[in-house]
Amino acid sequence: MTGARLILGKDVSEGIYSELRDRIQALKGKGTTPGLAVILVGDDPASQVYVRMKGKMCEELGMRSVTITLSATTTQQELLARIAEINRDPGIHGLLVQLPLPSHMDEDAVINAVDPGKDVDCFHPVNVGRMLTGDPVFLPATPAGVQQMLVRSGIETSGRHVVVVGRSNIVGKPMAAMMMQKGEGADSTVTVVHSRTKDLPSVTRQADILIVAIGKPRFVTADMVKDGAVVIDVGTNRVDDHSSPKGSRLEGDVDFDSVKLKASAISPVPGGVGPMTICMLMANTVAAAEAAAGVIR
Repeated sequence: MTGARLILGKDVSEGIYSELRDRIQALKGKGTTPGLAVILVGDDPASQVYVRMKGKMCEELGMRSVTITLSATTTQQELLARIAEINRDPGIHGLLVQLPLPSHMDEDAVINAVDPGKDVDCFHPVNVGRMLTGDPVFLPATPAGVQQMLVRSGIETSGRHVVVVGRSNIVGKPMAAMMMQKGEGADSTVTVVHSRTKDLPSVTRQADILIVAIGKPRFVTADMVKDGAVVIDVGTNRVDDHSSPKGSRLEGDVDFDSVKLKASAISPVPGGVGPMTICMLMANTVAAAEAAAGVIR
């Protein structure tokens, strides 16, 4: 094998953004501008960058963007009051509270306070439950991005064995749930492996499609991958690199250089799944605005 085909999130997201622009223009023609509100509590640098990126993409798409920045000393009651205020605002269709929150706050209580109809992160238990039963209002952004990468890259999923490495509530669990549903980009036989799995490599070697989200740099090596498998690397780990001007670099959960020689297709880090998360967040916000405007899709 000469090397795997690259699946690039930038390429996939461009096609989705083109479709979203048409939908946004149609909504504006009906007097509705999709609006996204983001609440940032504290001064976590990574969260600040991510929130700025969301605001910039809203601007590029012609959507309304509202960023509410609160100090790390904000009380939970104050945060809940702001959430309630946005829940009542008809001009805001999507609301997310940037995680992680300061340690004195109860993340579950905050997530539960968001109106499920505006929960474009798909963290609210109502939306998680609807996703699991195959009747989703929204799909969680990163897993939805992975699914779109597979669909729009022509990767057949029906009847294929998908192995998901990792069981987080943000990626691993919803990813497994989505891939086992009926429909496009799904209909798969799914296995989930994690830190307590015995002989984990023997399971990953069975995967036709291997989706890795375990949070350990270069965890999956070539000996853990079947020849010709499709490998999607969701990991984003910052590791020290004194040769870099920043002193660090991003690495995925997959040992890219060795695995690309065995896989038929692979997503790199950076440039793979990363661009898809914000893209699918925008798609959820547009869908929420369509629902509010009575647009049936």
